[in-house]
Amino acid sequence: GLANLYDRIERMSRLGPLFVAVTWGAGGSTSQRTLELCGACQGAFNLDTVMHLTCTNMDLSMVDSALASAKAAGVRNILALRGDAPRGDEYWTACDQGFTYAADLVRYVRKQYGDYFCIGVAGYPEGQGGADKEEEFGHFVDKVNAGADFVVSQLVYDAQIFLGWEKKCREAGVSVPIIPGVLPVQAYQSFRRLVHLTGASVPESLRSGLEDVKANDQAVKDLGVGHAVMMVRELRDAGVGGVHLTTLNLEASVQRVLDALGVQPAAAAAAAAAAGALGPLGPLGPLAPLAPLGPLGAAVRNWDDFPNGRWGDARSPAFGTLDSYGAALRLAPESASQLWGRPHRLSDISQIFTSYVGGQLASLPWSDEPLRAETQRIRDELLRINALGYWTLASQPAIDGVASSDSLCGWGPRGGYVYQKAFVECFVPGELFPEFVSRLQSAAPRVTYYAANDKGDFVTNAATGEGVGEAVTAVTWGVFPGRAVVEPTLIDKMNFLAWRKEAFDTWREWAEVFAKGSEEERFLARTREECWLVNVIDNEYKDAESIWDLFK
Repeated sequence: GLANLYDRIERMSRLGPLFVAVTWGAGGSTSQRTLELCGACQGAFNLDTVMHLTCTNMDLSMVDSALASAKAAGVRNILALRGDAPRGDEYWTACDQGFTYAADLVRYVRKQYGDYFCIGVAGYPEGQGGADKEEEFGHFVDKVNAGADFVVSQLVYDAQIFLGWEKKCREAGVSVPIIPGVLPVQAYQSFRRLVHLTGASVPESLRSGLEDVKANDQAVKDLGVGHAVMMVRELRDAGVGGVHLTTLNLEASVQRVLDALGVQPAAAAAAAAAAGALGPLGPLGPLAPLAPLGPLGAAVRNWDDFPNGRWGDARSPAFGTLDSYGAALRLAPESASQLWGRPHRLSDISQIFTSYVGGQLASLPWSDEPLRAETQRIRDELLRINALGYWTLASQPAIDGVASSDSLCGWGPRGGYVYQKAFVECFVPGELFPEFVSRLQSAAPRVTYYAANDKGDFVTNAATGEGVGEAVTAVTWGVFPGRAVVEPTLIDKMNFLAWRKEAFDTWREWAEVFAKGSEEERFLARTREECWLVNVIDNEYKDAESIWDLFK
């Protein structure tokens, strides 16, 4: 994935961006990889690079090390962020030197490095979800006045919302460049999750348009590109000098947006080269004249034209980025205990999962959205096995040649047919696991399984190991007129283990909702230690029922 990302950065560098930005994992969890990428972008690809830096759960030595490493790599631009708390203020940890807000980080960087770094801060046109939006806006103005050189806004899907907020900023005395964040819609489900997470307003025309084409991945991307082009034009016409395009490590949609806008990479690259280092960032020049938006041509497909989060190809630079939020509950502790109760027994966990599958609960610690419509086909079986103690996190029914236009299970362009192997991913309590894995082993080769626990033990009957080659199972595929077979959903050892840590860390997050040493906290910790995460694939996709016989 990293090697392919470098190839992608090299190609995207030809688009001539003013700068590229590299994100920073919560609490410095990706610090080494972030610094490596920043150094490569700045040095190998000669791109002015903005390194994100958060101060949540970061001690002063980590901040100092990150800044020193950035300077050593030639990086001169920092986006200073507070970073989100995992579950609300009760568990938020400020730096030991008092970095309570991003403004504190801005002041610290200015004090230590003077004008060496060009410092950006984040802006939130619709607030950050707090009860007092004016108080939030006051904190924003404070961090700009602390020494920021520019502002990048959170993603917006309504140009008028950004323009109204920009006007408010100017009236409050904010004079630095304010760059709107634009993310072309890449996939229907990931868009829904992102909007749920950020609270961004969505124009009714975009929302209804996506609903109409949600089963057609290419149509969703086309609509996303078209809406982004329309919004950038509206911003340009209102005097906005440039936009911050979020790529999520995907290049095709951004390339198509720029093509449709008529932005010439050569001219953009020359402007970027003339601008030199960003610090401090001067006025953003006007966009090139925009060409009329003609028919959006279909790009040549590679493995992540239709990204599928953690179910995609682990070799993709975008693997996992569209649906992985990290192991963090999206509820405050009080709300979490109200929703999921105070579990003391395994039967309490089974009841929570069956209530979710049955529609009585809107979310789980591992999923903040209701089940998808296709699950109706297997809901009764899911209710049965969750009641038995197989707590399901993901599943799909077997499908043998359903029309791509089918309202429940169809996807992709019209005129095609889609296929699925049944699979179930679930937590299995330790007391059930030995007999369960014995049944799975006996069902090979019809059944492929992967299993791991919190300690890192891993078992599978798939081909793995040096000299053997890793087994990769396509569990969803489609055939469409004029196209090669499309395989958007893959399961293999790499993407299973990438998800394992997050799955078990969520047990920890849930346990920490309760007081340390409480019965609930000890029960959830013990359950995490004893259960296994298991993924079961039935390779006989023409038999829709046999997979359920394994769950007893």
